[in-house]
Amino acid sequence: MRRPGARAAVLTASLALALAGCGSSDSSEGESGPELSVSGAYMPQPVSDSMAAGFLTIRNDGGTQDELTSVTSDIAGTVTVHETVDSAMREIRNLAVPADGEVVFKSGANHLMFEKLKRKPQQGDTVSVVLHFAESGPVTVEMPVKPATYTPATGH
Repeated sequence: MRRPGARAAVLTASLALALAGCGSSDSSEGESGPELSVSGAYMPQPVSDSMAAGFLTIRNDGGTQDELTSVTSDIAGTVTVHETVDSAMREIRNLAVPADGEVVFKSGANHLMFEKLKRKPQQGDTVSVVLHFAESGPVTVEMPVKPATYTPATGH
């Protein structure tokens, strides 16, 4: 014969074990998600009526990697991310932003291409750009238009 209290104890213990299995894993404890910031953004005044380039630095001070998945701007029909390898430019779909690291967009390397410009930005204008990431929310960047020959002091 079973005692009524024993059955309740078994049910309580089973429920406690089931709930413990639903908790979050301790393996990610101490890791922070991506913490993104953008600096040094600018666009050289385009020489073309249909295309422009953009440069900036994305910094990730978080403990996990993120990925730049797309870029949008109201000034262009499309904005794509390109890399230059062995003097050849090619579009890339996703760009890793490493944990505790940065990605630099500069002339001759990673850069943004604004295609199908709706208007040609002039020196002194500001272009609004939205960076979209796999893990983080979108980041809006105000990109000043600089002279076509502008070279930033930081070297990017």
